[in-house]
This record gives sequence, structure tokens and C-alpha cells, in this order.
Amino acid sequence: MQAIQTKYLGPTNHRGSRVKATCAAGSVIVSWDYSLPNNIEENHRAAAYFLAVNKLKWDPWLKFANFETGQLADGSYVHVLRGEK
Repeated sequence: MQAIQTKYLGPTNHRGSRVKATCAAGSVIVSWDYSLPNNIEENHRAAAYFLAVNKLKWDPWLKFANFETGQLADGSYVHVLRGEK
């Protein structure tokens, strides 16, 4: 397994806010979802989950709740999986 780091990408003249999720195996950019309850952290977690399940094809039964999330000094977030499914 790998840690996934996520970073906020602000809006531009052509795109809305986004989150980039990156790990050694690849990266994705996911549009910001304003409907998530804890808007900031949940958007970062959603991007990490999308990278893990949809792009990297990690366990499709992986539960969103199995991610532990922490914020780094530069404002980005890091996500790792807990052992249980």
C-alpha cells in the first residue's frame, strides 16, 4: 500500500475548484463537491478514495471510512488505509 497525498487546486477562469490526489502509482484530479458535509476534509478524502478504487483498482470493497486522514504543514492532506475492511 501507499500513502495518498491530496492538494487543493483553486478555481481558474475555466475550471472550478478541484483536488489532486497523488501517490507513487499515479494521480487524478477530482472536481470539488460542495454537497459533502465536512466540505474541506471530505473532498480530500473523496479524491483519495477515487484514486485508490477507480484508477489504481485497489480492493473494490474498500470502504471510504477505512481511510485515516491528516493535514500536513503545507495545507495538503495525507491518507492511509486502516487494516480492517
